[in-house]
Amino acid sequence: MSTVKDVTFDLLRRLGLTTIVGNPGSTEEPFLKDFPKDFDYVMALQEASVVSLADGLSQGLRKPVIVNLHTGAGTGNAMCAILTAYLNKTPLIITAGQQTRDMLLIEPMLTNIDATSLPRPWVKWAYEPARAQDIPAAFMRAYATAVQQPAGPVYLSLPLDDWDQPMDATDVLRTVSTRVGPDPARVTEFGARINAAMAPVLVYGADMARGGADVWADGIALAERLGVPVWASPFCERPPFPETHPQFAGPLPPAIAPLSALLKGHDLIVVIGAPVFRYYPYVPGSYLPEGAELLQVTDDPDAASKAAIGDSLVSDAGLFLKALLPQVNARVAFAGGPLRKPPQTPTGELPLTPAAVYATLNALLPDDFVLTQESPSNIPQLQDQIRVRKPDVSYAFASGALGWTTPAAVGLALAERQSGRNRPVLCVMGDGSFQYSIQGVYTGVQQKAHLIYVVLQNEEYGILKEFAELENTPNVPGLDLPGLDIVSLGKAYGANTSKAETTEELAGAFKGALDHHGTSVIVVPITRALRGLLG
Repeated sequence: MSTVKDVTFDLLRRLGLTTIVGNPGSTEEPFLKDFPKDFDYVMALQEASVVSLADGLSQGLRKPVIVNLHTGAGTGNAMCAILTAYLNKTPLIITAGQQTRDMLLIEPMLTNIDATSLPRPWVKWAYEPARAQDIPAAFMRAYATAVQQPAGPVYLSLPLDDWDQPMDATDVLRTVSTRVGPDPARVTEFGARINAAMAPVLVYGADMARGGADVWADGIALAERLGVPVWASPFCERPPFPETHPQFAGPLPPAIAPLSALLKGHDLIVVIGAPVFRYYPYVPGSYLPEGAELLQVTDDPDAASKAAIGDSLVSDAGLFLKALLPQVNARVAFAGGPLRKPPQTPTGELPLTPAAVYATLNALLPDDFVLTQESPSNIPQLQDQIRVRKPDVSYAFASGALGWTTPAAVGLALAERQSGRNRPVLCVMGDGSFQYSIQGVYTGVQQKAHLIYVVLQNEEYGILKEFAELENTPNVPGLDLPGLDIVSLGKAYGANTSKAETTEELAGAFKGALDHHGTSVIVVPITRALRGLLG
């Protein structure tokens, strides 16, 4: 007779889920014992890094990844990363060990008490099987829940003594659809309102990028048929439109009044694949310019429900575009020239400006690469100098919670290797952000991932100083970061590490890192001058 573990691992094979990312604990060892040779185990040094690494791997491979955490303690460590995976719409199947059933009533040490409540509200579903033999079917339900729109993480709490329990070799494999189609009547209504508008404008969100190259192409087709500007939604975690396209206007600011001001002159704002809207600092004003209306298309019913303004349609962005395009009239072709100015020419001052760092990197990047970043105070300079022109190139995080990118970049690099694309991954980090999950460097080194961390060191939390200026809150303690020897930290984890203070030194170090085909860390001192939170 088979065991629960036999049936479960057979199901995972048939689902194509043979990579497990984890940090092993005592309650997980029965699941991991005699680990199958046809599975890969990727180990990270802390549970937040485990989840973030799996998030990057899942996004890079466009399929779910199994995550293995250590009961309630490991889940607690991982909660921030689980929150981010939920907002990233990443389909992770998160498992956590649980104490043996024989002792659950008396709650011994490391019991995951009220296990299904712990990860909520940041998982789509959480479950602890009532019987050991329910585990394979629970994995199947977890998979089905994770991949359906809006995709996201799910959570299984699994008692350690369940795995060797006998069970029949039951076949629980089934399939589910992964996209939600639009209401045809609502598409017709939206098409008519677009055709009737005098000056519509498009706002695209990260769902356009998650949809892949076909959705990008249809998004371009709609923009060119209408001949209108395209903005990226605020805090958009993945570029939804070619940033080199002449109709691309740039990212919208994450504040009510400034966002509304940029859309002035448009009578219809069409938002596809994004919330309405992600705001951060409170700058009061009208949500929309006077006389403007808004249409929203999202695959997330919750995002449609909580939108502050506008009329919503729940649908996969790509399926909506396929249905809408035949109903939209072509307008006069766009003839205004590029809406964005060319990249600013950086100054030669020392310490280097972020613009100088990014311009230097951009000149040396190969045609195909992966970009990810967590340097909040200088993202506008990054977006100005390195303009993404293809889908599935740039990745960030939707939560605003630091610590995701260092390990997620490892996952993205592993996805490049598993997929055979083998693009180098450039990960731009602030010196403060880098400390949140710096142990992710270790996994990159051990996995021989072709990954280059460029750490911009200004010895401060620049984004918080910008926020303090906006909010008029002077003399906030804890915003300076002196004494971080990041070169030594990179070397301690085994990375190919160097410091570059000039553009010439940076160019040499970056060329060497591209040739290294392992994990590198380049530390670049930069100016402490602040830009301003809203530009």
